[in-house]
Amino acid sequence: MRLLHTSDWHLGRSFHGNSTLPQLREVLGTLPEIIREHRIDAVLVAGDVFDHAAPAAELYGVLARAIRGIREAGAVVIITSGNHDNAARLGFQSEWAGLGGVHVATRGDAFREPITLSDSYGAVDVFAIPYLEPMLQTGLYPGEKLRSHHALLGRVMEEVRALAAARGNRSVVMSHCFAVNSGAAEVSAEAVAEAGEGLVWDLTAGGVDVVPTTVFDGIDYAALGHIHGRSELTPSIRYSGAPVHFSFSEAAKPRGGWIVELGSEGLSEATWVDFPVPRPLARLRGTLEELLTETEFAEHEASWVEATLTDNVRPIDAMRRLRQRFPHCAHIEFAPAERQAVRAATYTERVARKTDLEIVDEFLDLVRGGEQLDAPERELLREVIAKVSAAGNVGESA
Repeated sequence: MRLLHTSDWHLGRSFHGNSTLPQLREVLGTLPEIIREHRIDAVLVAGDVFDHAAPAAELYGVLARAIRGIREAGAVVIITSGNHDNAARLGFQSEWAGLGGVHVATRGDAFREPITLSDSYGAVDVFAIPYLEPMLQTGLYPGEKLRSHHALLGRVMEEVRALAAARGNRSVVMSHCFAVNSGAAEVSAEAVAEAGEGLVWDLTAGGVDVVPTTVFDGIDYAALGHIHGRSELTPSIRYSGAPVHFSFSEAAKPRGGWIVELGSEGLSEATWVDFPVPRPLARLRGTLEELLTETEFAEHEASWVEATLTDNVRPIDAMRRLRQRFPHCAHIEFAPAERQAVRAATYTERVARKTDLEIVDEFLDLVRGGEQLDAPERELLREVIAKVSAAGNVGESA
């Protein structure tokens, strides 16, 4: 049995104001070829199919074409809803879709009816768990106070393990959650950044509601969604990440999915398959003049570009000028190379015993990244200070 584990398609998401739909269409359009080449039996999409709860009509068409291509290539489709999805809308007509090999699990109790696949070794039960919001799923276990995602998913997995043991088949779980290795003392900043907008927040505890990997003990493979980068928590618990890049922080991370092979005793291996990257991401750094002229940056002219400008004085009209060379420049950061550090002192201490000219110089040194008054500016300011002083409103400090 071979499964292709994907997640977080986020149909409808924008990238610095640009639609990602052309890139998603291209990537999803390559799935049939991957399915045929690797003889995939089922494609798993572990949550966040859409980016919004009310997707535009066009996005349903993109999803329909992707599913049609997967089915025509011979693979079953299993989809769960994520925290970005509207479960009711995504799950509409799921009962009939299942008859055609497209299984969409959006009900909170969907895991109680596993999707059963079969190969020469027998049956494989896929327990598809949609994203579970504790406040909305109180009916799953009446009388039990399961107020965090960790507590609720842990309780669901207890039931899943019992079902799997009773059925005696190989087992796969799909879940949309923020899982961390059981031995991790805390959630790393990198992991939080990786989750991006999709974080599950435990507001009562004031932090991220994480789920330890031990929650998925006893299952042959856990196909997770929610984190947008590839991750192997354990050999049998993995994130596939998103099929395209949604932020520059993901620029160095590959895009693709896991091909999960199940043998007679369970998981045999999981190998990575790369998806195409229609438009790569580049994070460039230098002065505006360097970025516009240096040959080393030529290879990025067709990429999405994030430019960090190191000019000491912020260039005028930087974005327009950058887009003359990099038409897909999407974001600019400013980081002057010679910014003078401001001493940790009060304003009164910083200006004590300084003339008005010196105070202005210090201010410009800060906001201009090291450039103080030039000669014409200095002469003009002297005249202004003299006139104000003569009017009796202010005098230069000694």
